[in-house]
Formats: sequence, C-alpha cells, structure tokens
Amino acid sequence: MMEQKGELYYAEDDPVIAQAVREYLGDRGYAVAVFTEAEGLRQALKARRPDLLLMDWNLPDGRGDLLCRQARNQYPDLPVIFLTVRGDLNDMVAGFRSGADDYVAKPFDLEVLHARIQALLRRAVRQEEGVVLRCGGIRLDQEKMRVFCGEQEAALSRPEYEILLLLMKNKGRTVTRGQLLEQVWDSGGNYVNDNTLTVTMKRLREKLGRPACLKTVRSFGYRMEDTL
Repeated sequence: MMEQKGELYYAEDDPVIAQAVREYLGDRGYAVAVFTEAEGLRQALKARRPDLLLMDWNLPDGRGDLLCRQARNQYPDLPVIFLTVRGDLNDMVAGFRSGADDYVAKPFDLEVLHARIQALLRRAVRQEEGVVLRCGGIRLDQEKMRVFCGEQEAALSRPEYEILLLLMKNKGRTVTRGQLLEQVWDSGGNYVNDNTLTVTMKRLREKLGRPACLKTVRSFGYRMEDTL
C-alpha cells in the first residue's frame, strides 16, 4: 500500500479537470478532496486543516481569492496554490495578496502541478522544523506560543505551557518531577511544593483532552510519546 504523502483540498467546479487532478495526484500518494462550491470547502476547513489547498479562481458561489483570505485567517501557515484560466498580472497580484503561495495558469501540465505541490510541502516542513512540535494530536507552536489539540486551540497557563514545552522537547524521554519543578518554577525564583506540580499536570491533561501520548511514569515523572 502506497504511503500517503499529504491531504489536499481542491476547490474546482469543472468536473473533468477535477477528476484528472484527483486521479493523477492520487496515483502519487495524495488524498484529494474535491469541492465544487466555496461553501462546501468552508465547512470542511472548519472541521479539519489539510496539508495544502488548491484553489480555482472562480466558483459558483464565490471568488477564490476571498475564500483564500478566509482560509489564511483560520490557518496562517496553510500552503495555497491558485489554479485558473486567468493569467494576467492583475489576477496574479490579487491572488498573492489574498495569501496564495503559488499560481498555475490553465491549461497546466499535471507534472508541473505535482512539482509545485512537492516544493510547497517541502518548504512547509522546513519552516516547521524546530518551531512546531508535535506528538499524537497535539501541536505546539514555539514561535507563537500556541497549543492545539487537533484544530482546537488549548488555552494554557504559563506553567502548563512550560511543562508541555519541556515534555515535547524531550519526546520519548522521561522528564522527572524534580526537573519539572526546577525548570518550570524554580527558574523564576518561585518555590512550590510537589503538590503544585500534581495539580498543574491534572489541569493540563484536562485541557488537552486527556491525551494518550502524555504518559505518567509512576513515582518518577512524565513522558510524551507518539501512539498508534
């Protein structure tokens, strides 16, 4: 079975083009969901973030650049490529202003489109390396200091965030209770007792939806590890 390389959302009202793109990319390991109207794509984006968004310029119920701007507001780092029969400079500028990363004019070569998709996904991975930490369904953005469970943001206190950050940075390794007390609290000159850590960890688990990837090593500490 071919390894899935990414999940793509494709807004396209031409069924012939949509089918050709979906089949070509599907044969190369991508899962492509096609949306013939803007509203269907909006609803899908509310439920899940894809790895990349392919956008036709004109849809029956909306313009692609407006939809792209809405998607960017929801997912600032979402890679976006416009596919359109319009090839003049004004349309390209409008597309990029709405947040698109690339622009491919119809008719296009499927190999060229595939190469553009690969390039954008590689760039997205490079941008995330060292900045975005992941474990299970949890995503921690160090640059923006934001934490997500799936697509739902978790509002963490400073100690909760710092505990999670320390565990995520040491994914696969056990962090002792003493290390957490020292690095999260004592580094700020604040003395706390062991019960404070227990209570804070309990609240952190609840805010993260009691994730299976956050393990307790009894009488010793905690560990983050990926689960199947």
